[in-house]
This record gives sequence, structure tokens and C-alpha cells, in this order.
Amino acid sequence: MKSKLCLSIALSAMIFISCKAQKSQSAKIVLTNNSDLELPQKAVLIKRSKLKAKGGEKSFPILLQNSDTIPAQVNDLDGDGKWDELFFVADFSAKEKKTVELKWSDVDPKYVVKTSARFGKREAENLPVQPATEEVLLANQVYKKLGFQKYQTDGPTWENDKVGFRHYLDGRNCKDVFGKRTPGITPENVGINSKGAVEDNYHQMHDWGRDIFPVGTSAGLGGYGLIVGNEINRLGILINDTINNVEKTTFKIVSEGPVNSVLSYKYQNWQASGNKYQVQETASIWPGMYGYKNTVSLNGLKGNETLTIAFSNINNQNPLQVVDSGDYVCFILHDKLTYERQWILGTAIIIPKEAYKGYIEAPKTGKLTNSYLIKVSTKNNQPISYYPIAGWELSADKNFKDSAYFSNYVTSLAKQLSAKITVTVNK
Repeated sequence: MKSKLCLSIALSAMIFISCKAQKSQSAKIVLTNNSDLELPQKAVLIKRSKLKAKGGEKSFPILLQNSDTIPAQVNDLDGDGKWDELFFVADFSAKEKKTVELKWSDVDPKYVVKTSARFGKREAENLPVQPATEEVLLANQVYKKLGFQKYQTDGPTWENDKVGFRHYLDGRNCKDVFGKRTPGITPENVGINSKGAVEDNYHQMHDWGRDIFPVGTSAGLGGYGLIVGNEINRLGILINDTINNVEKTTFKIVSEGPVNSVLSYKYQNWQASGNKYQVQETASIWPGMYGYKNTVSLNGLKGNETLTIAFSNINNQNPLQVVDSGDYVCFILHDKLTYERQWILGTAIIIPKEAYKGYIEAPKTGKLTNSYLIKVSTKNNQPISYYPIAGWELSADKNFKDSAYFSNYVTSLAKQLSAKITVTVNK
């Protein structure tokens, strides 16, 4: 116990000395919650240009409110080696004005890790999976054509302290859900065996949880497609297809930190209804929320297209709820939506009200089925952000077993997401 205390004191001293050395780079930041709502674990990002920070590429942010430290990180979103934004989450009471001091340290403070992104791949069936942060997938390199699954968990996973998700990078581009029973980050070997081979070991219950969500021929929770004229087009293919409708898929883990992990997907020449589209997608997750933020931007639109966000209804036997809340429209399902209807799961998609254009039910056959398709307006190079949400009855919040409770969670979250934090920076 004494050694741990000494280590803590030594670390605090190093941070203090380092911060003191960089005092010229410190800044006072005033954060104002303009709403009448309490905002627990509200995400705040501040652009580097607003902070007017110089240098410090190898420094770590120390965000202080009185004597308390707010865990924070910087993100390099464009990959140029220079960070672009400061990111943190903080609790706000209604109408609260919070003053914090930003300092910089050469010592990594090692905050508790509450988000993670993971990706592993192998280049041949007899080779072990290796950790990776990026990938380029060509149209003829999909699962069925290769004859083996090259990706750990079929593609990348991302998680926070509440819930996890995965993306089928093998050409299918579905969004799946990992139910978490504990707040810790899941083990690195989920999806591989002791020899480093790809193995489906996550459809069995573990201490941390398991994959709980059937996807089938839907696009899962928050995948998407495009209606061109009257034709529904899926981004990607089904498992038995040997050629992708996307010429080139580029994936990258942009950032992985204690309070934010960011993943990027670039789809080049997506062939849909005889046209070719370019798509940029970004997934961002932070602590405290049973979901994540997904942002999609398209180029090549002719004017007769409608973007559709897919909301799987596999195993659902209850009515769909569509509820306005704040700046959003909430699509909510609550039933035994898990494999073999074994557990209760609430799922939701929170869509910006200004872009919402109604919804349809997907056809019973074809490339994109078993879903509600939420229609949203989109223009070339105009990003749209939405939030896939999943609340499992075995998660930390056991109240998700109750339908009314889950619905209230989703609509309250939508109102909290609508609330804005005003940021003022004083040197």
C-alpha cells in the first residue's frame, strides 16, 4: 500500500513539474450548459483552432476543475501527426457554468480506460491473426471469394464501459451488438483461439458478456443502404456473394483513448442502381452511453436518392415506437431480440429530426431484409449523424428489462444529445 502511495505522489509530482514547465500553454475554459437538463457524462470536443494551441504533439492534456481531474485526450482526426481536437466527458447540472483549467504534461497520466477499438487480421488461413489498425479491402477479397475469414470478429469492434459493437468488414457491412455484463474492456483474444486462428468463441456466455444480436440478411443496428428511384441498394453484399458492390473499402482506427475511440470507413465506387457513390463513415464512442455516434457522408448523388438507416427487427414481436424527443426522432424496439429470443434487449436508432423523411419496412427477400428502413435526406458531402442504442437486461442497468424504462432512457438521451455546451477559451 505504501509503495502505491509513493508511486501516486511521484506521478503527481512529475505531472505538476511538467505542467509548470508548460504554463505558457495553459488555458482557462468556461463550459456552459444552456439547457434545463442535467447532462451526465456529456461529450465535449474543442477544436484545436479554438484553443489556439501551439506544438505539444507529444504532450498529454490535464484538465482540472478545482482539485479534480477530468480525464481528457487529444485526437488526430486527419492523420497528419498533429492533434485536431480535445475530447472529454463531464457531468453538468441544469444551467451549470463550469470553469476548468487546461494544462499539458510530458507524463501520460494513465486515466482509467473506458473506450476501446480492436481489429485483427490474417493474410492466409494458416497464419495467426495479428493486431492491426487499418485495412484495404478490394471487391474480390471478400469472405466467400477468399475461402476463409481473415478478420478477428469478422471485422473491428468498439466499446465503452456499457456496451460493445462490431462491424462486418468482410463485405457485409452489418452492425452487431456485444452485450457487456461488466464495465471493463473485453479481452484482446475475443474472436481468436490460443493458436491465433479466427474462432467464433463470442456466441457463448463469458464473464464479460457475449454477442447477443442476430443480424442475418439485415444490416444490423445502424447499417445503411440507398434507395435510388424505387430500388433498395445495400452497401455491400451477403455472406455467399463472391464480389463486392464496393470497389475499395479502406478502414482505419483513427483514435483509441480512455474517453473516446474513433473508427473510419471509406467506401470507393459503391455501385448502386447503375451509379457509383463515394461514402465516408465515422464511428465515435465515449463512456456512459449505451450506444455510439455514427456519421455518414455521401458523394455522387444525382438527386433521386434517399439514404436509409437500417434498424433490424429480427425476433421482434412488439410494435415499433416512433417518438419525437428534442432535436431527434427515436425509433425504439423492446423484446427478446437476442438469439433464439433468449434475453430481453432494447434497441433504438436516434435520428436527427431535420433530416427524417419517414420509414418503410424492408422487403422479405433481397439483399437487405428483416429491417425497418429509416429514410433520411442527404446531399453531396453533407454529413448526417445518428445514434444506435442497445440496452440488454443482463447489462449493468438491469432495468432495461422493462419496456417503459428503456423507452424513457432513449428519449431522455435524445434530449441530452440535443443540449449544447457553450465553450469559451481564455488564455
